Amino acid sequence: MNAASRLPEKSRSGPARGPVPGRRLRLILAALVLVAAVAVAAVALGGGGSADRSATASRSGSPSAAPPADPALLALARRDADDPYAVGKPDAPVVLIEYSDFQCPYCGRFARETKPALLRDYVDAGVLRIEWRHFPVFGAESEQAARASWAAGRQGRFWQFHDTVYGKPRERNKGDFAEKELLAMAEEAGVEDLDRFRADMASDAADEAVARDVEEGYALGVSSTPAFLVNGRPVLGAQPTDVFAEAIEAAGADRAQGGGDE
Repeated sequence: MNAASRLPEKSRSGPARGPVPGRRLRLILAALVLVAAVAVAAVALGGGGSADRSATASRSGSPSAAPPADPALLALARRDADDPYAVGKPDAPVVLIEYSDFQCPYCGRFARETKPALLRDYVDAGVLRIEWRHFPVFGAESEQAARASWAAGRQGRFWQFHDTVYGKPRERNKGDFAEKELLAMAEEAGVEDLDRFRADMASDAADEAVARDVEEGYALGVSSTPAFLVNGRPVLGAQPTDVFAEAIEAAGADRAQGGGDE
């Protein structure tokens, strides 16, 4: 398993969301690249076991090791009330941005083990908003799954599709994300118009939406999944739930003290 696999070159060619971040933002985000590199190197040296990876990530990618939040990073939160790829109040004091791939096993672990607790303890309380970013790392099936999730969102079923896909581990690049399988997942997730789903999945608009998120991630220096920003502070990998809770509570306290205002 190569946790540092990069996006296919063709994913780089899509339109960006806006101007490339300036020099100040790139310098701040160099810390994110460094944290990711340290975590990946530690996994490689340690054999990549899940327990070793979690322990290593807790040391190298925890909020205490991250650079301070910056207004330019806080501004990445879209806070769009009509965004079907986000959950939580648009004006929640803390925004967690998640860059993920549907074929990434650690993204699946986060979805199954950590996200439900964050929804219960923070999103439902109005403290946290989670915003998804498509970041397909593992090739054509990852890209197809990203477009399919976008298409599900067009019918208001993104999170149901997300939970269906991540509901169990799946084989990577073995046909589990072929069009037929994605249609079956969409049906299970309650997508009503499967003909529209199929057309949306194959559309230029789907390519552009995924490319926008990819370009945003590349501008941040993200090269592996999952990667998160919690009010602008990076958290790398499928960390234990307590790490996210600590990051969310610290960000909320900082916001309350006026240190995280946009």
